[in-house]
Amino acid sequence: MRSKTMRSGLLVTALMSSSALASAALAQDGGVALEEVVVTAQKRSENLQDVPISIQALGEAKLEQLQVSGFSDYVKFLPSVSFTGAGPGFNQVYMRGVASGGDGNHSGSLPSVGIYLDEQPITTIQGALDIHVYDIERVESLIGPQGTLYGASSQAGTIRIITNKPSTAGFKAGYDLEVNKVDGGGTGYVAEGFINQPLSDTVAVRLVGWKEREAGYIDNVPATRTYPTSGVTINNAGVAKKNYNEVETYGVRAAMKVDLGENWTVTPQLMGQVQKSGGFFGYDPDIGDLKISHYYPESSDDRWVQASMSVEGKISNLDVVYAGSYLERTVDTEQDYTDYSYFYDTLYGYGAYWTDDAGNPVDPSQYIQGKDRYARVSHELRFSSPQENRFRFVGGLFYQRQEHRIHQDYRIDALGESLTVPGHPDTVWLTEQKRVDRDSAAFGEVSYDITEKLTATAGVRFFKADNSLVGFYGYGAGYGSTGERACFKGAVIAGSPCTNLDKRVKETGNTPKFNLTYKIDSDKLVYATYSEGYRPGGINRRGTLPPYLSDYLKNYELGWKTSWAQNRFRWNGSVYFEKWDKFQFSILGANGLTEIKNAGAADIKGIESDVTWRPTRGLTINASAAYTDAKLSKNYCGYTDSAGNPVTDCASPEAPDGTRLPVTPKVKANVTARYEFDFGDFDAFVQGSLVGQSGNWSDLRLHEREILGYQGGYSTIDLSGGVSRDSWSITAYMTNVADERASQTRFVQCDEDTCADKVYIIPIQPRTFGLKFGQKF
Repeated sequence: MRSKTMRSGLLVTALMSSSALASAALAQDGGVALEEVVVTAQKRSENLQDVPISIQALGEAKLEQLQVSGFSDYVKFLPSVSFTGAGPGFNQVYMRGVASGGDGNHSGSLPSVGIYLDEQPITTIQGALDIHVYDIERVESLIGPQGTLYGASSQAGTIRIITNKPSTAGFKAGYDLEVNKVDGGGTGYVAEGFINQPLSDTVAVRLVGWKEREAGYIDNVPATRTYPTSGVTINNAGVAKKNYNEVETYGVRAAMKVDLGENWTVTPQLMGQVQKSGGFFGYDPDIGDLKISHYYPESSDDRWVQASMSVEGKISNLDVVYAGSYLERTVDTEQDYTDYSYFYDTLYGYGAYWTDDAGNPVDPSQYIQGKDRYARVSHELRFSSPQENRFRFVGGLFYQRQEHRIHQDYRIDALGESLTVPGHPDTVWLTEQKRVDRDSAAFGEVSYDITEKLTATAGVRFFKADNSLVGFYGYGAGYGSTGERACFKGAVIAGSPCTNLDKRVKETGNTPKFNLTYKIDSDKLVYATYSEGYRPGGINRRGTLPPYLSDYLKNYELGWKTSWAQNRFRWNGSVYFEKWDKFQFSILGANGLTEIKNAGAADIKGIESDVTWRPTRGLTINASAAYTDAKLSKNYCGYTDSAGNPVTDCASPEAPDGTRLPVTPKVKANVTARYEFDFGDFDAFVQGSLVGQSGNWSDLRLHEREILGYQGGYSTIDLSGGVSRDSWSITAYMTNVADERASQTRFVQCDEDTCADKVYIIPIQPRTFGLKFGQKF
């Protein structure tokens, strides 16, 4: 019997052969058929055009053509995806408007969009791993709830990054070298390469490495700040710098493929990356374009390593897959927090509380030193019946455990010992906690071909979620009534003076899915789907608040997959209606501490579509767009009842029924045209991309969104061109040609009313020019 790997290879070969035949048939009229795209979104290898879900796939060639090297590069070409973030590695991802705009701070809600590296989940509370995109087979965007096959953090959708695997077919290698310049900013570079080496007929290894320096473009300009209570004046001479926000990334990936006889294949993989970011990625429009004035060091040192293994084989006529991984991530951060200090002093006389041991006022400036330690283990075992059967199924078991050790040290230099947290000199506030999220599930989907054209699919995932949070948060005994004074037992977490939080919440449930697919002919199908996604509830870091409840997303969807003109024109799309009930909403509460409460409900409706057209030989046009109408269907009053249920009947709601949900624009679209032609003895190309979106708000609440301001719509143009011959290629590109200063995120450093005069804007990257040389063997 053939192994699943072998059968997948045969499927790809068959699809390529089909494409070749179509190409030959079209040669007479000057056209060329579009290439088939194989995806594994439903845990099987399938032609994208046969998968009855809303999905976009960017293959390896497309990723290279679009100059994709990281998360923000490919997300702009996924119209149903939006995000907020404060720099590399700290992005919160959203799909189809499922975004509350609340604060994504430590111990916040689980993500609503799952990120996968091959078969393994890599989403952490702080944000998904910012994986350098090189030697990647494809990026799949699965839009809409994926609760049946992917579970808790795929409430609104899933993004899968699929790496190129080792191959025993023969030796392959390549490298790319790039230099780039940001307009008005610094110079960056990229060096990356791979080697695929068969060791025998049954064993192969693949080694990949990269190093990237992203140029800075935010300037930290010299400034002073005087605190009104004490009269202390500070300056930023020690940290003022041009091109403040530089990033250096380097990493490796090593994988091995071992064929164990005819039916079994083992693929272990080890991947690690270090990403060091300096400075701040937003600017203060009151200071100037792409300028800020911050006073304390700001940096992030993000390191992670993941060991994973997949085992594929057959038992009788069943395909069997095991996928397991262990991920460790450490993030050390420094953050200026003087906005908090200054505005609380200006409004509330905050500076009078901070003295040395003799009672003399000290510089009340705060800065934060953070250490986050993640450990995540996941296991999945699944079985699937032959794809060609009239009745077929896929099902399995899943378990994961994620641990997050949180250290947040808010410091004031020269602070008196009586005001500090015991054991932590100069610490005014300490968070020393351990959070554990556990998730186990049994899942399955069955499909039955009612007729040759009509197929019914039903699935369900039964899950058990378990969230716990234990440790210390707050002040020392010398200040405030919380913190050390709220402790009820000795230290449980190393480094904490005592314990004032120890809570745990468990829940069980299920997420169903139903689908009907009608295949009009071999090139066209339509489908109808009902699916659900969920996020588990959890414990608030402010222990006096009740736990927040799980929230569910219900999705009703009609879609189509069509190919026309002998597969020269492809049009896919879907229309949907989603109900989001009791959704989790995070805010910065007192003392800048995240509070998570359940809000009311929202209705989301929209349409998404993508088109690929090859009108003539050499010319390919891709276009995709999404319209998203996401609004509250109940008032958001800002508080819950004693059981944690949202109160929606109030005289003055913070966001009334009908308020647009934040973050996601109503319209997001892109179009790319690429023309390939002969230029003497060279193969040449020119390409242009237009990406645009309408405006959006950063927050749900009316008062807060007026403080932060509206993020206007924008459009950008990217251009590229190049030549290649034999094994080498040269490409020149320019992104954001018009140097559009568009806003991705707006935020303040503390609660909006207090820090209203310092709104920061995270912009898209300014105009950037790059030159790349590559070679493959």
